[in-house]
Amino acid sequence: MHRFDCFIPLCLIFSAELECDAFSKEKTLHRFLRNVNSQVLVVQPDLNMAAFEDVTDQEMKSGSGMNFCMHCYKTTTPSAGMPVAFSVRVEDKSYYMCCEEEHGKMIVRFREGEVPKDIPGESNIIFFKKTFTSYSSKAFKFEYSLERGMFLAFEEEDSLRKLILKKLPREDEVDETTKITLTSHNERYNL
Repeated sequence: MHRFDCFIPLCLIFSAELECDAFSKEKTLHRFLRNVNSQVLVVQPDLNMAAFEDVTDQEMKSGSGMNFCMHCYKTTTPSAGMPVAFSVRVEDKSYYMCCEEEHGKMIVRFREGEVPKDIPGESNIIFFKKTFTSYSSKAFKFEYSLERGMFLAFEEEDSLRKLILKKLPREDEVDETTKITLTSHNERYNL
């Protein structure tokens, strides 16, 4: 009996060591990303910028730089939230969202290229989709997978609401700058 008791914990430890983050693309959804002011996220790769802006219905129909593909992944560690990556088409090119360190600060960038189908380990393109609050199932926040507590957000700068990564002291903190709603082509306003 004593040897059996020792064997089970060893198996559990061994199994836990084998488990690591791995992501496999499950589905892709086409969505507009909106902030708390119902502004749409627009990417301008030539200016190396993404900002939430007021856009017209006509501009939304073109979708250039604002109609995002949200790539949903399956993961071996699902407890952190649904892993997603974002890409967007601008003219005839595809760009993916990633996070990079610049001058000691994490920033959001859009790089030309495609989102991979499988990601064998950690990645600077993965965000964990989480509900914004327990009572708001239509609004989300997106936590950067490589740094807990860092969320996509917006920051006002020169009359623009630029897309940034923002550190929250607590995960359950309600910060309206991190609130993002996802709307499809035929949904004009936040749901």
